[in-house]
Order: sequence, then C-alpha cells, then structure tokens
Amino acid sequence: MAEALQFDVVIAGGGFAGVYAARALARQLGGDARHRVALVADQNFMVFQPMLAEVVGSSLSPRHVVNPIRRLCPGVTVLRGRIEQIDLARKTVTLNAGDFAGQVEIGFRHIALTMGGVVDLSRVPGMPEHAYLLKNVGDALRLRSTIIDRFEEAALETDETERERLLRFVVVGGGYSGVEVAGQMNDLGREILRFYPGLPENAFRVVLIHSGPHLLPEINAALGSYCELHLAARGVDLHLDTRVAAITASKVCLADGREVESHTVVSTVGNAPHPLILHLCETNSLPCENGRICTEPFLRVVGQEAVWAAGDCAAVPMPPKRGISPTEPRRFCPPTGQFAMRQGRLLGENIAASLTGDAAPAPFTFGGIGELASIGHHAAVAEVLGMRFSGFFAWWLWRTVYLAKLPGLERKLRVMMDWTLDLFFPRDITLLQSQPTQVLQETHLEAGDILFHAGEPAFSFYIVKSGRIDLSNADNSPVRSVGPGDHFGERALLSDRTWQLTATAGERTTLIALEAKVFDAITRADTSIRDLLIKTASKLPVPPQRA
Repeated sequence: MAEALQFDVVIAGGGFAGVYAARALARQLGGDARHRVALVADQNFMVFQPMLAEVVGSSLSPRHVVNPIRRLCPGVTVLRGRIEQIDLARKTVTLNAGDFAGQVEIGFRHIALTMGGVVDLSRVPGMPEHAYLLKNVGDALRLRSTIIDRFEEAALETDETERERLLRFVVVGGGYSGVEVAGQMNDLGREILRFYPGLPENAFRVVLIHSGPHLLPEINAALGSYCELHLAARGVDLHLDTRVAAITASKVCLADGREVESHTVVSTVGNAPHPLILHLCETNSLPCENGRICTEPFLRVVGQEAVWAAGDCAAVPMPPKRGISPTEPRRFCPPTGQFAMRQGRLLGENIAASLTGDAAPAPFTFGGIGELASIGHHAAVAEVLGMRFSGFFAWWLWRTVYLAKLPGLERKLRVMMDWTLDLFFPRDITLLQSQPTQVLQETHLEAGDILFHAGEPAFSFYIVKSGRIDLSNADNSPVRSVGPGDHFGERALLSDRTWQLTATAGERTTLIALEAKVFDAITRADTSIRDLLIKTASKLPVPPQRA
C-alpha cells in the first residue's frame, strides 16, 4: 500500500449530505479547500433519488437525474473508491480504488460520516434473488427494461394464465418510493398497452402490497386515503395490512396464505443501517439509535471531537416543535432529502468553523417544511407548511419543488425539456438492454497466447475444457501444465488477488472462466468447496519470491 494521502477533512459518502457538506466547506475555506478536503464516494456521481420513479416510467432520461460530483464540488478533492475500513484511532480511511489501483489509505484530522444506509432483503425468503430494487439509476433502467420486456414476451404468449402473470407487476411497500414507482409503472403500462393490440386491457395490472393500514404513513391520513382512492381508480390493486412471507420466480406468497402470481416484484422496503457505521459504533463504543450514529445538535458525534455525521446514517436530534411539519413529533430527524441537504450544508459550515476557530458551531434548527409524493397520472399529495393539497396542483407543486432542489442549471433545463415533451408525445418504449457479461465465459487461445503474466491482478478462476495451459515463473522457468478437466487460479483468488505465475497456451485451448465475484460467492456459501480449493492450492508449487 502506498503512503497515505493526508487531508484536514475526509467526507465519507457522496449523497445529498456529503455533497452539500463539501460545497459548504469549499465556500468557507476558499482556495485551500482543494488541498484540505476530500470527498470519498463509491460512484463519481450523485443520484437525485426523488426522480428515479420517473426514470422507471420513461418520463425522464436516466442521465438527467445524476450529477457528476466533480462538477458539483469543484473546490474540493473528489476520490472515487469503496470504503472498506475507518480507523478512528489512527485517523485513517482505507478504500478500494479499483482492480488495478487496489487499496489506498487516506489520513484525516476530521471525518464526516455521510454514507447513508444499505438494503437488506434477507428477512423475506426469495426476495434477494427475485426482487427488483430502486436505489440507483441502474436499478431504474433495469426495471424499466424489464417492464417493456414483459410486454414483448406477453405479446407472443398464447397461454392466458402465463400472459397475465407476465403483465402483473407487484410493488412491495407503501411509503413514498412504493407509491411513486407503482404510479409510474401503472402510467407506463397503460400508455404503452395501445402499441400491443393483441393484449387485452384487463391483462395488465400493478399490485401494491403494504403492511400498514394506510399508504404513505409518513403523511396526513386524509392524504393517504386520497392516494389509495386515486391509485385504485387508476386500476392499481391495493393489499393493505398485508405482509409478504416469501417470493419465488413466479409468485408472491402472502402471510395470510394468499398468493399473487407474478414474474416481476419490486421491493421498496428493506432499508438497513450501513455495516461500516455499525462496526464503528461497536468497536469504538459510539452511541447509536437503530443503527444510526447519534450526534449532538451541532452534528458532531456524541463524545467525539473530530467525528461528525449527517444524513441517513446519522441520528440527529429533531429541533423543537414549530407546529407546521408532520415530521416534528419524531425524536430524530427523518432520513429524507430535505433534511440531508440542510444537515450537509450545516455540517460543512461547522467543520470549517472548528478548523478556523472563527466561530462556534451552530445547532441544526430545520424542522421540516412538509411532505410530497407523486402518485401518477398528473396527481400528487402534499403537506406543506401545515397546508394540504392533492390532485393536479399538488403534482405541479411536487415538480416545482424538486426541480428547484435538483442541482445544476443544465440538469434543470434538461428535466424541464423531458417533462414538456412527455406532455405531447408518447413515452419511449425502446428496449435498450445492455447484455451483462456472462458469469461463465469460454476463452479461446491459440498456441503461444498468454492468458496472464505474473504480477497482474487476478479476476477469474479457470477450468480447462480442451487443450493445455503451461504455468511458469516470472523468469519463464516451467512450473506445471494443466489439461482438460483441470483447474487453476484458486490460489490467487483465495489470497492477494495477484497472479504469481504466467499462463501460456501450450496448444489450441478452450477455457471456462468463472468471475472472481461468483467464485467468492460460491466459496463463502459452501465451506466444503472452499476447503477443497484451499487444499488443492496448498499442493501447488510455491513460486520463488521476486526481489
């Protein structure tokens, strides 16, 4: 590992809170911020999540709901990498920068934790394997493509039962995300149905399953009831007070014994604490609330001088009641965008004040303006400053508010153009499916072709289907040959992910390649396979160490 980079402030996470904290630090510290502040994110863009449902519904281009973090935060250093460890004692962050750059260590004086949460579907059998998510642009694109693909399949299906199963889409969860994606999926399906004249209109169905008695429990009950009536009138089947017990490839099993036949299930539930936050709290005895790290009103972690937190991973005390927001009775601020943005901004200002000593940190005083949810077909529900709206005006208000919050003038203009065109032209039903790399790949080599060199990163486990592979040391001295039915690569994948030998085709050869991530999943799931591969790896000749 190379010598650690050093910064005064490291911001861990590139969501709303992290980006707005970086922007505030850049303003407060001026030109020095680039050398003093680093924002670390696992993607080089920020997703504007409130608009993901519109990507699913083909109302917005996926490019228009993301913003490059380097463009949003030009005054700080942006580092893309997956954070693997945070050591508060040594004041270092270890991240994986990629297959070739490997691990990089970052030093800090202050650290801001803005990593949000993760998704854990393991509580419902079958949900991890079969459910679609809606957390990022890739999820939205995949779901949109799947909906259109189901229509294409149904157009060729002659069995009525199977056709209905193809055209029945299930959404699990009746919060903001569930309601919005159900509304958009319903709008998309009913609009594109006319392009498939062979499909009966009653074959298409969106089913929304919610464990509570009312949709949108975060908002006023009357608005939740309006949402239920609107969706039902638009043909959405509602199952309230209903829990999902299991999911298979073709059905959803409900806790009351009923079954919903469907090949497409979208899960908007399963939010879980970030494992790094849980590990930090456990190893450093930091206070946490349901997996969220507890902070003071100033956004400094309780009991720490140089550790700060904001956003979904932080339990920030809710300011005193003001009488205008449905979120006020809560003990801690809710994990929503309006809070994360403002917490991030204050976080940056408070850290800058701590660095310069020019001012005392300020407490977080934002109590919430209100709640909005788009429910499809030019309708929404809204509770803003104590006033309640529903229908078309609430939909217009939803678009106005979120357009104002969308970072960047360019993105605002592009979204406005998409929305305007959507009013006059049908939604795009082009099925753009980028074919993913196959888990199992055949690799063909001619005699003398080199598969990999000693010292290069290892990405695959190989099985020889035909031919011969000669393995040699870095100095070209032969080690052994492998033929049909033999395998190699387990030693590198089970250790430091670096090839210790050079592999050359001794004759025309065909290999079966198994991706490293699949190899990892198999060896973690089946200890007998892992033990067998460890045993075979231990029997291989050990190459000489390079100077």
